[in-house]
Amino acid sequence: MDTKSTNKNILYSCYDTKHREGEQFIADHVFTYLISGRSENIIGDEKYEFEAGDYRLSRRNQLTRFTKYPPDGGIYESVSIFLDQETLRSLADECDFKIQSRANHPRIIRLQSNILFENYMNSIKPYMGDKDELKMIFTSLKVKEAAMILLETNPSLKEVLFDFAEPGKIDLEGYMNRHYRFNVELERFAFLTGRSLATFKRDFAKVFNSSPSRWLQQKRLEDAYYLITEKGYRISEAYLEVGFRDLSHFSYAFKKAYGISPSKLIGL
Repeated sequence: MDTKSTNKNILYSCYDTKHREGEQFIADHVFTYLISGRSENIIGDEKYEFEAGDYRLSRRNQLTRFTKYPPDGGIYESVSIFLDQETLRSLADECDFKIQSRANHPRIIRLQSNILFENYMNSIKPYMGDKDELKMIFTSLKVKEAAMILLETNPSLKEVLFDFAEPGKIDLEGYMNRHYRFNVELERFAFLTGRSLATFKRDFAKVFNSSPSRWLQQKRLEDAYYLITEKGYRISEAYLEVGFRDLSHFSYAFKKAYGISPSKLIGL
């Protein structure tokens, strides 16, 4: 049983499979409550682990890998509130919120449980599992309520929620070496490193003496080779782990790089 509802701002997830893996770009801040099961999130070189009953705020403009585990004999359940920029800008104007400095918080912020959080999540429970979209006005109000509760219980989050600046130009080499396994478009890497696509490609060539596409494929193939030969990964696991989407393309690129198909490599 895999269930997702209800719309783009309020997401209820329910899985009974052994585990569910994936990766995503976190475009908006996300307030999440883990109802049952456990989860692992990897952002860059940082790993975050969460158990049932945990609350967290994932900051926007991040790439993350996740694994979701249901409890033995049970189901994984979580609810996430996506705090969109339009709602937050409107709230900032309404309350005259201004930030004095950029936030110095972790990429995923652990939040202490409290009665306001509990009451809020209880107010959403009647709609969990309902595949019909919630009415837009209700959704907008619940997103705004979530933001107000976060500010009431954690005032320092003002610097997070109301920081509307886009990513600034950062160290390209360090970022790419931490995130090259993410299978995203070059435009996304450019945005997250604070560059236009043209500037990203130009800076990339200066730093790595290679084009982004060629470098990414080489790094991923090297990782795949290591995972298969040294870690015992199956081919079906390795190609996804390192950032390839298509098995046939991976096999073709692997054989071209190493002169042997990955399937024959296992038998050596």
